[in-house]
Amino acid sequence: MTETPAKPHNTAAFYGQAVASFAVAMGATAIGIFRLNADAWVRGFLAIAVLYLVTSSFTLAKVIRDRQDSGR
Repeated sequence: MTETPAKPHNTAAFYGQAVASFAVAMGATAIGIFRLNADAWVRGFLAIAVLYLVTSSFTLAKVIRDRQDSGR
């Protein structure tokens, strides 16, 4: 009898906490940039930089996950 290892599964609470944490972080950053006492071009640059950082983070997480999945 061979058993296949159980695939790890995230709970709904863990998923909800991750989504809520992401939303709070993005919201706080957006408010901070909006309320920043600086010229509009500076705030725009910071907003673009934050969006670039977020997309790069998602891409990096996906690449790492895909590499781990291919090693199984």
